[in-house]
Amino acid sequence: MTTPAFPKVLSVAPMMDWTDRHDRYFLRLFNPHVRLYTEMVTTGALLHGDAPRFLRFDASEHPLALQLGGSDPDALARCAKMAEDWGYDEVNLNVGCPSDRVQQGRIGACLMAEPGLVAECVAAMQASVKIPVTVKHRIGIDDLDDYAHLRTFVETVASTGCRTFIVHARIAILSGLSPKENREVPPLRYDDVYRLKSEFPALEIHLNGGVKTVAEIESHWARVDGVMVGREAYHNPWLLAQALPLFGVQALPDREAILDRYLEFMARELAEGVPLSQLTRHILGLYQGLPGARRWRQHISENAHRKGAGLEVVRQAAAFVKEAATTQDVA
Repeated sequence: MTTPAFPKVLSVAPMMDWTDRHDRYFLRLFNPHVRLYTEMVTTGALLHGDAPRFLRFDASEHPLALQLGGSDPDALARCAKMAEDWGYDEVNLNVGCPSDRVQQGRIGACLMAEPGLVAECVAAMQASVKIPVTVKHRIGIDDLDDYAHLRTFVETVASTGCRTFIVHARIAILSGLSPKENREVPPLRYDDVYRLKSEFPALEIHLNGGVKTVAEIESHWARVDGVMVGREAYHNPWLLAQALPLFGVQALPDREAILDRYLEFMARELAEGVPLSQLTRHILGLYQGLPGARRWRQHISENAHRKGAGLEVVRQAAAFVKEAATTQDVA
């Protein structure tokens, strides 16, 4: 059987409280080729809450996926249709989040124990939309932590016609570890993800977990179809710009030009009543590793929340970076 040649994908992981539409707009400025994901949105929030608040996005964010949390096939199908109607390029089912609150709603990583239900959910979603339906999951949970279970899970869900699996290369410990600990304590098992790709060559397999450098992205690309970067992309978004040569783009963007464009976006959002601190919290990593980075972060963190604060807070912070260009104030 000939392995199909999938185009290599670099994406930014869905991260609760982080990858909102403001952050996604900012991240897009670094690289037009990366695939962006929303925070996980539960079916209940969309069907019974303020759906436009969760679904709104800027056209520049494409390619963009909506990640859904849920386990009711009908509700997921209805929400997938909403995603398609709003113009999303992909809808993704969360089978990886380990938080207690999510488990209580029968959402996230606990569904790794129910591959048949996940398959039913994916089939319902696929029947309601034409855009791709994908699944993000762990390599296992608790005692269901061996490769055989992972293989059965993927095989069962793939039987629906689902072709794209984004695999966080750690198990999740659903009792005893916090979500933060579940991102750090269970060891990374990249070989399990590589093996999935080897045994299911017709599937598009993406690897997630612990990726921090362009060299690591390129190394994983040699074994799988895509790499999803999480917190490193948030804390050090310049990584996305550094990855541009992987897409054949040699000229990297200018940080000042990125900031200027985000300032224009911020001005529009401030005019709509969005608090400054909600917009600036995502940009603290803009100058990560450069002189003045510490003062940049400190000035914004101390002043953005103040009553009446405006864009001058960000401009003042940027001036500190310029002043520090010849010093070693790096953090």
